[in-house]
Amino acid sequence: MRCSSSLVSLPRFLTGLSFPCPDSVPTDPYQVLGVNPQASHGEIKAAYRALVKRHHPDAGGDAATMLAVNAAWEVLGDRQQRHRLDQMRGDDPWRGPSPGPPGRSVPKAATKAAAASDEEVAHWLQQVYGPVDRLLGQVVNPFPAQLRALAADPYDDTLMEAFCGFLEQSQTRLARAETLYRSLASPPGAQDLSLDLYHTLSQVKDALLDLERFTMGYVDSYLRDGRELLRQARSRRSQLQQRCRQLRA
Repeated sequence: MRCSSSLVSLPRFLTGLSFPCPDSVPTDPYQVLGVNPQASHGEIKAAYRALVKRHHPDAGGDAATMLAVNAAWEVLGDRQQRHRLDQMRGDDPWRGPSPGPPGRSVPKAATKAAAASDEEVAHWLQQVYGPVDRLLGQVVNPFPAQLRALAADPYDDTLMEAFCGFLEQSQTRLARAETLYRSLASPPGAQDLSLDLYHTLSQVKDALLDLERFTMGYVDSYLRDGRELLRQARSRRSQLQQRCRQLRA
């Protein structure tokens, strides 16, 4: 039994990949790696590795193209640099329309504007953060038990089928979480929390990609990486919950 999912289909995100002559290599990192701005970190990593194999000078590739590929990876491989790039491009697929720069902070209830800002934060926490957090919990919390069940005999078709079912449900829940996250731009008072929530979603998405790949070939490194990413996401989620309580106080 193996999971069948588009997450492991390389052509899905290597769309129309072709490199022109060196003097016309694109400079936009997404164009260089041939990925969409909505691609996950795991998809970007896979695209980068595929291009290295294809264009490395030792394999008969072009040095200028390799320089462009490496430069693009330096940006898109770092989540903070990628986020800054998305902000500058104005098409961040996670955050939605930019809410504009925050104003100078003032004491609560000092002005009507401050009160309105507090209401915006409360509204965002209720409409976006809360539902997204619950969906994340439905993915990261059951994972240890699901993994223990599979560990009894990873080659048992029934156990593998159950694990694949868990992954499919998790992917559905994550897709709902992503849609909710994009549904409302974060107000200035919650932007830091929103950015960390974005990174948590990205971690979980990458983890599911690695776990899906594990079910296709039993490559232990995918299982190890997916498990570690989910462990980090679970820890980050706990920190986000604490910060959320502080915002609501």
